[in-house]
Amino acid sequence: MTHNPGQQSLFAETEDEKTAMATAKEPKAPAAGKAPDAPAERKPRDADGRERAGATAEAMAKRQREISVSEFFTKNRHLLGFDSPRKALLTAVKEAVDNSLDACEEARILPEVRIRISRIGQSEKQFTITVEDNGPGIVKAQVGNVFGRLLYGSKFHRLRQSRGQQGIGISAAGMYGQLTTGAPVRVRSKPGRKSVPTAFEIRIDTAKNRPDTKDWVIEWDKDHGTEVAIDLEGEYRRGQKSVEEFLKLCAVANPHVHLVYTDPDGNTTEYRRASNELPKEVEEIKPHPHGVELGILLKMIAESDNRTTSAFLQQDFSRVGPTTAKEICAAAGINPESNPRRLDTATVQKMKAAIDATKIMAPPLSCIAPIGEDLIVTGLKKEVEADFYVATSRKPVVYRGRPFAVEVGIAYGKPGDTLHLTDAGRIVEVAKKKPENDEALMGAADEPIRLIRYANRVPLVFQQSACAITKAVIDTNWKNYGLQQPRGALPVGPMVVFVHIASVWVPFTSESKEAIASYDEIRDELRLALMECGRKLGQHVRKGRKLASEFKKRNYIETYIPHLVVALQDILKLDDKQAQKARDNLTHVLEKSRKL
Repeated sequence: MTHNPGQQSLFAETEDEKTAMATAKEPKAPAAGKAPDAPAERKPRDADGRERAGATAEAMAKRQREISVSEFFTKNRHLLGFDSPRKALLTAVKEAVDNSLDACEEARILPEVRIRISRIGQSEKQFTITVEDNGPGIVKAQVGNVFGRLLYGSKFHRLRQSRGQQGIGISAAGMYGQLTTGAPVRVRSKPGRKSVPTAFEIRIDTAKNRPDTKDWVIEWDKDHGTEVAIDLEGEYRRGQKSVEEFLKLCAVANPHVHLVYTDPDGNTTEYRRASNELPKEVEEIKPHPHGVELGILLKMIAESDNRTTSAFLQQDFSRVGPTTAKEICAAAGINPESNPRRLDTATVQKMKAAIDATKIMAPPLSCIAPIGEDLIVTGLKKEVEADFYVATSRKPVVYRGRPFAVEVGIAYGKPGDTLHLTDAGRIVEVAKKKPENDEALMGAADEPIRLIRYANRVPLVFQQSACAITKAVIDTNWKNYGLQQPRGALPVGPMVVFVHIASVWVPFTSESKEAIASYDEIRDELRLALMECGRKLGQHVRKGRKLASEFKKRNYIETYIPHLVVALQDILKLDDKQAQKARDNLTHVLEKSRKL
């Protein structure tokens, strides 16, 4: 390339320019006795290049602090079911009733529970809910923690069926009451006949998740029991998703419970017990190896007191004996006599893989207590007037190492809707009954069926569409059993479907315990139980339709029997007595000759 002396290159630099640039790049030496200047802090700039004020890492670090669980749920109370005043009132009652029933059943006491809702002054937005039971009571040292501390309880770490699981319900109700009315939770407790009854006022320190408790001795004419009163902001309504409906559903799934409810208007409703038999006593079990994940396994090893891996597997898990423990250790390449705490993470991973590959007996089923077919029918008959009842209770199975059982009950048809065949072959109509109140569970023949869902005997009132139970009912082809069913919807007809899941740990979709997650094992059991009940329902529906068709045909024939008898009387010269006998004989032949 030739160089043009008249044209200066864009990148050319004169000697003076090079010297100036080199000087600018060199740092200036600080003056004698003066510390070097700190580098200037670069200030953040916006999209236009202009400097803007911004927080430094040090400033952000000063604002970081631990969040109390009470503080978290105070801001996110919708997660616990307190997202609206109407729902909050029902949720508070539900949590208190659940605790009462759990305590009574664990103490093997037939539950007597009284629920009262009263207005605070003349307000239509603030109420006091009071729930009293005849349970074993609560010792004085634990009352404050039970009612004034979230995530505190005795049920979270136990693998046995119970209504409560998280230790968060009743304390969350008290926290909501304190937040909306400023009033403390009031408790009365008497742990036994010879114990001194004590009253408590409990406030929750949400910053520390600790109770602030005051107590004093009182007079209480009761052998044992607990009473809790909470002032809260709510909205009282009747009808669906109301306190009345919740208690009615409780009475269906818990026929051994006696409930007395007084509403804000002073009206009292009593749900009498239909059975004096308490649910089967459940036992606590240890975790099953197939239901434990790697992180939990590492934690169990760190907390175990066993000195050998073989003893750890046998004593910290259910259904693991010496032979199974030896097989797991051999598959993982672990010495059965080695100390489990000295195993590194890679070795524990091999142990987890060996556990998953080993056939281990299913966990014991003594930890759950299904309601049973007879008691399901008893409960439905007590609260639902129907023409046909059926129930099925599936054998318990396992998901993620946790036992569970699915039960289904059906109440179909208003009384008198279906004809009946007598032993003599006569088809008769049964007098129809009118519902006792407007809160009847069963709808009309042209309305969708009524689905009532339960988990560990507790009614699930909200989030029906998000629940695995609802999805399983919709996925069942009810047309095979004689019902109409729009695509992707519940079937139509006068029917109540009762579905109950009993488990040591119900997989709820949220902390508010309103819907059940769709595990494949649960969906499969729901489908099989619904189909089993559906087949029995289909037989009843088809029989009813056949009876109705035959009844219609017989009416046609019976219409012409008198005319036939008159003709016979004229032809055969029969007297009135003989004509009546001929009419009776023709009617008898009609009923016996047309087989159903």
